[in-house]
Amino acid sequence: MSSSNTIPTVDLSPFYTTGDDEGMKKAKDLIHQACSTYGFFQVVNHGVPLQLMNKAMQVSKTFFEFPDEEKLKFSPASGAPLPAGYNKQHEHSADRNEYLLMFPPASNFNVLPKNPPEFKKAAEELFSSFVKTAQLLEAIVAECLGLPSNFLQKFNDDRDWDFMVALRYFLATDNDNNGLSEHEDGNIITLVLQDDVGGLEVRKNGEWIPATPTEGTLIVNLGDVVQVLSNNKYKSATHRVVTTKGRKRYSYAFFYNLQGDKWVEPLPEFTTAIGELPKYRKFLFKDYQALRMRNKTHPPSRPEDVIHITHYSISS
Repeated sequence: MSSSNTIPTVDLSPFYTTGDDEGMKKAKDLIHQACSTYGFFQVVNHGVPLQLMNKAMQVSKTFFEFPDEEKLKFSPASGAPLPAGYNKQHEHSADRNEYLLMFPPASNFNVLPKNPPEFKKAAEELFSSFVKTAQLLEAIVAECLGLPSNFLQKFNDDRDWDFMVALRYFLATDNDNNGLSEHEDGNIITLVLQDDVGGLEVRKNGEWIPATPTEGTLIVNLGDVVQVLSNNKYKSATHRVVTTKGRKRYSYAFFYNLQGDKWVEPLPEFTTAIGELPKYRKFLFKDYQALRMRNKTHPPSRPEDVIHITHYSISS
């Protein structure tokens, strides 16, 4: 990292070619350092085509400009693990955004807009491309942890619970610039594509560091699952979105996820094998997801009552 208040940029091109061992080592060193301290970095040459990212952003902006009655035609159907389709944060939420959530392209839960007509194709192609990049990052993170490159892939090879969200954040007001409250992600790895407005920030050593937008760059952060599996060796990134006066912010967030029925606990490689006690008790992933969803739908009156991964911590 060039300084204490910048987010490291990792070039993934060595992993798409052969023979650049030095480039791969440099990338892994940067990723290991970032994941050990605050779980956040950005990547270039990541395999997601720039033209596709631009197209997906364009159709998202077109969709969100439609009146509410048009967008609400694509409200979620019942039965999905998360509400796939169009949603707006309810009036009591501290967050100021609207979003469209989708599962993998083949999922029966998806409720995708028919207008603009290019939305479905662009979103599905972006989703599929994000999966490939996340699979590469999953293998790199495993190696950085000293595990076989296919370890995390074998731990969970079910991609049905992956999901992607297209978001629009509303304008800041004189007394409110909260687009998305400070939080950690509950999954394995998150990829974020943001427009040129910015607003995404990560907390490092008590300071909020902006993830300054750069064309063609994706933001990567680790989620709670990796923090638990590694017994706190790697960190789940604390982040937020602040909004801007006079400019709406658009982004895509892709969540490389666990299948709901997976049990999660610190791996023996980071506990018994090295003589350390587990820092978390075992839990079922879908139970944690349900608690996190309740945070959203029924926000606790006291911030300290919001459920985080610390809910499963074992006090030492």
